[in-house]
Amino acid sequence: MDQLRPISDVLAEADERLSKGESAAAKVWPTGFPMLDMYRAGGLRSGELTLLGGPQGLGKTSLVLQMLRHTVSTGGVGVYFSYEHDAPTILQRLVAIEASDSLGLDAPQMKVIRAAMEAQDASGAPLADRLTAIGAGDAVRRIAEYGDRLLIHRSTGSMTDVDQIREIALDVVERTGQPPMIIVDYLQKVAVKDHAGDEMELVTFVVEALKDLALENDVPVLAVVAADKEGLVTGKRLRINNLRGSSALAYEPDVVLIMNEKYDVVARHHLVYDVGNAERFHNWAVITIEKNRSGPDRVDIEFMKRFDQGRFDVDGRRVSEQLVDERVFTE
Repeated sequence: MDQLRPISDVLAEADERLSKGESAAAKVWPTGFPMLDMYRAGGLRSGELTLLGGPQGLGKTSLVLQMLRHTVSTGGVGVYFSYEHDAPTILQRLVAIEASDSLGLDAPQMKVIRAAMEAQDASGAPLADRLTAIGAGDAVRRIAEYGDRLLIHRSTGSMTDVDQIREIALDVVERTGQPPMIIVDYLQKVAVKDHAGDEMELVTFVVEALKDLALENDVPVLAVVAADKEGLVTGKRLRINNLRGSSALAYEPDVVLIMNEKYDVVARHHLVYDVGNAERFHNWAVITIEKNRSGPDRVDIEFMKRFDQGRFDVDGRRVSEQLVDERVFTE
């Protein structure tokens, strides 16, 4: 009964917000990828669950870290629930992203940054000095500016369930005074306590709980999702039905983004008549907006991979070539 409200109350609340100079609609967290934001009505939206799926090694973590970094660097708050990486590894990736943001292609490569941060020597030089020596000293200062608004939780598949994610999100609101962007990396590793069942039933429980979390706390939740075995075998383009788990992964989220290697999904004639395209297509990842409750779906956008710098170029573009569901191979 606490959730039952007359629409007149909602109308009065909207007027009150507008009178205070606030928005009466959903709050929007831009992702920092202009093409995605254009088709997503501005970015990630409060009360919505977004899923990001794709093959292993195609940069899902890099993509969500870039989105999270954009949020906090523009004054917002973000929480990253990491089931895969420890905090020092995430810091290395953020340093690479920051260095590339200011230096572009002249920024040091990820392996150089990693070596500088992991080196053990007698000098005991602080991180800023080590990074200055490789041309990335400003990255530390920039991260420090938003460091208190970017929170990392080292999550485990045995302990970190949705209840804990919810408690931490509420704690962050109290700490910062702002609702955070919530990143879960990744969904199939979220712990499920006191619920028995196979993977399909457990994934259904988690995705429904994450959707409730977004609605109840008026925050955006972005969860990385693993692909099933069928979606990873050669011969098919990864689609929404290839996300590992249950059909709830298609029905519950408000937005589903699917990543594919461009070379794997472009029509064969683009390769046959220009052999040089083959190498170029390997440098691009295609992100398809498969589901979108706030705008158009089945939109294919491509982004250049800069994996040596741990990132994607943010300036994507619509895919102009024909894409197919069957993957293509050439000799």
